[in-house]
Amino acid sequence: MAAFDDDALDLYFIGTATVLLRYGDLVLLTDPNFLHRGERAHLGYGLTSRRLTEPALHPAELPALDAVILSHLHGDHFDRRARRELDRSVPIVTTPHAARRLRTWQGFGQAGGLRTWENHTVRKGRSQVRVTALPGAHSLQPVLRRLLPPVMGSMLEFGRRDGPVALRLYISGDTLLYDGLDEIVRRFPRADLAVLHLGGTQLPGGFVVTMDGAQGAGLVRRLGRPRTLPVHYDDYTVFRSPLEDFLAEADRLGLRERLVHCGRGQHALLAPGGGPPTVR
Repeated sequence: MAAFDDDALDLYFIGTATVLLRYGDLVLLTDPNFLHRGERAHLGYGLTSRRLTEPALHPAELPALDAVILSHLHGDHFDRRARRELDRSVPIVTTPHAARRLRTWQGFGQAGGLRTWENHTVRKGRSQVRVTALPGAHSLQPVLRRLLPPVMGSMLEFGRRDGPVALRLYISGDTLLYDGLDEIVRRFPRADLAVLHLGGTQLPGGFVVTMDGAQGAGLVRRLGRPRTLPVHYDDYTVFRSPLEDFLAEADRLGLRERLVHCGRGQHALLAPGGGPPTVR
């Protein structure tokens, strides 16, 4: 990890939408999913999906966490291994729906819910991150929206304690592309990096509940062409839109040079100034 004086953000891609983030004195984890290849994630209403990949890291190998950022409560984002093995005192920043269930059913007493556009600041040593809950929609079908858990995107603004913002990281969460996301770029005209949940997740009946390749590329364009790290595209059998779909559409829209290629088990080091992350 680069020295704190560099104000660099280190992203370590574990798999699915799980990313370990280090910035200065802070250590954060997104959407903890640690199931092994062949195990099934529970998606609710009796639906399951088989994992096709291995996570690059296991819970016992994690450093001490200052917070978990959770887009929503689904079995491929907060699984039974996370429930059993994560420290139950770790703060979890998530939706009000997920926070209630994590506190009352699973014993994570520090889970806190944010409504859209609300924010929460996590501080550690000389570092801080302000987390703002952003719009997201797991489905645009009224019936499915009532059945699926609410989701949130997140804007993470990193910087020195009580100082200006040094880096902005946008995490889409499991959303589809829709007009409600346009407000994000009006409130946050610049993000240094966007982490997009893709995969074109398909439920029985043909209902798609996460962005496919075309929607993902469309969101990059709507957001003003930030550098973009795709995740959540090949880990489960319900993911039907492979990474190649996103890459092809990004090529068509002239976005390929904005993409960050960081596979499971790799680090992307992002420094202020607008340059491309270093991947290793």
